[in-house]
Amino acid sequence: MTEYEGIFFDIGGVILNLTSVQAGHVDFLTRVAEQEGIENVEAFIEEWRSTLGTYFRERDGTEFRRAKTGYQRAVDTAVGYELPESEWMPAFEAASAACLEPNPAATETIRTLDRAGMYLGIVSDIDTWEAKSMLAQFDLIDRFDHVTTSEEAGRTKPDPAIFETALKKAPVEPEQCLYVGDRYEHDMKGGSQAGVVTVAYGGSATEHADSAAVDYVINNLSGLCDLVGV
Repeated sequence: MTEYEGIFFDIGGVILNLTSVQAGHVDFLTRVAEQEGIENVEAFIEEWRSTLGTYFRERDGTEFRRAKTGYQRAVDTAVGYELPESEWMPAFEAASAACLEPNPAATETIRTLDRAGMYLGIVSDIDTWEAKSMLAQFDLIDRFDHVTTSEEAGRTKPDPAIFETALKKAPVEPEQCLYVGDRYEHDMKGGSQAGVVTVAYGGSATEHADSAAVDYVINNLSGLCDLVGV
């Protein structure tokens, strides 16, 4: 019998392949540029990215800022006028459907863990609508018992609020939960401070494998099955 009864997953960089996100943004903005008659697509994309980056950098500490609000501001700035959400969201959804991809073994591993009866949850710095949309696209939304986002908690990682919000929903104790993340400061340190058992999967998390905040390191998500004995 495994000592672990639940697993929390980050989305970006863990379930979701981040390279596909960048491709999705380019596809989305190319569609909007064509729709609005913008000829210099490269400059349009750069302006959108710059504005979005500024929007997130303006936040106060771990204060949550909705990505959708940032997308809207960035679109308006890049096109040079207010473009209603109803005019750009179809392009965003089409690009997401065409480009977003899960990381290797993500879907198979999550389905295996779910079939084995593991408690599965999401803890991610993301808008709730976008988290659920991505999970639904990968046909994983019904595999998770709960989805906890920074929008719901009002704070981003490593603030304890998001972990506390997730743990209140979970029927297991923190020390019985694994948390899989790819960022050291946000995921490993935040998770460790919340009392969960951390699993580094790529990114800066793996780069700090020797840190006391990192309990396990995996190179493939299928390694989770070995950790919990499934």
